[in-house]
Amino acid sequence: MNIKKKIKSKEVVVFHPSNEGAGVEKNLYLITNYLSQKLKKVSLITCDKKRNKFSKKVNIIRPFFNIDENSGRPIKYFLCILYLSIYCILRNNKFVVLSFQANIYVIIICKIFNVKIISRSNSSPSGWSKNFLKNIIFNFFLKRADEIIVNSIDFKNELDKKFKLKSILILNPFNFKEIRKKSKEKFKFSFFKKNSLKVLNVARLTDQKDHLTLLKAINLAKKSRKIQLVIVGKGAFKNRLLNYIDNNDLSKFVKLVDYQENPFKFMRLCDVFVLSSIFEGHPNVLVEALSLKKYVISSDCPTGPKEILGNGKYGSLFKLQDYRQLAKILVDFKLDSSAKKKISDGLKTIKIYDHNDKCEAYLKVLKKYI
Repeated sequence: MNIKKKIKSKEVVVFHPSNEGAGVEKNLYLITNYLSQKLKKVSLITCDKKRNKFSKKVNIIRPFFNIDENSGRPIKYFLCILYLSIYCILRNNKFVVLSFQANIYVIIICKIFNVKIISRSNSSPSGWSKNFLKNIIFNFFLKRADEIIVNSIDFKNELDKKFKLKSILILNPFNFKEIRKKSKEKFKFSFFKKNSLKVLNVARLTDQKDHLTLLKAINLAKKSRKIQLVIVGKGAFKNRLLNYIDNNDLSKFVKLVDYQENPFKFMRLCDVFVLSSIFEGHPNVLVEALSLKKYVISSDCPTGPKEILGNGKYGSLFKLQDYRQLAKILVDFKLDSSAKKKISDGLKTIKIYDHNDKCEAYLKVLKKYI
């Protein structure tokens, strides 16, 4: 289909209140911009101020007053849900909603106003369905969405089985040309020393990402080899990580770097990329590291890493929160023929994430309702 030929249809409203610099935002930009090229009208309800990330064809709907970007999710969710409710009244259900966040709230509002809702779920139920009341709420409302989109095979199997759904699998889109271009950006960074194993982690500083397991592994591994870790990200757990670094005299071995618009320039410098999460949906950062020919080590968490790494064919997996096993993998790591083969084989597999194909899959789902 010619990208310049627009489909005459209902408006699509994308819902994403809070930009937290996570992998989901990268998907948001690619998918929303693609849809704006294909559809007559695409709007975005958000508190995000980063207009430059979106095509000029995307109609941005945000609070008329300034919201501190460090404000928590609750206030952003509340304001955007309020705006969505008003929009439902004014537009008289002449649009379809594609939600990236606050899915349960969005489903409720859309059902009240008889608006079609396509909900994109981003993280494994293992991380959010253990609470009994929350489990009941999710079980009731997820079935009310017109479609549920998920981003990994294991995620789909887990969600469908737990909540008796028939979700749609669409892998995350990646613009690999852009990733490689950004990785070449020059900058001054002198932390990594020659002859040390250079380890990188890029993630929000939250309990989900389990940086303490990674720090414990580095603390153990440094006794056996020269090793350094850089963690790129921001979040509520920053002080906890800094306290661990200080209490264990790790300042020469570990450096925290604030959230970066372009983490790929750091990725270019590392030898090994490590993800230590307790749960995921489909961690974009693993695919990005593979695209830059980096050796990837990940926790075998639900869901995504095992699928991306071919159950260890394209990298290494360690047991959830097992810092001793992770330390051993880091100590034993060598960029030998075996490691190079895993990197090479992993690079070949990521073609399935082509952003045009995956964004087109989103359009195909939306076309059923517009």
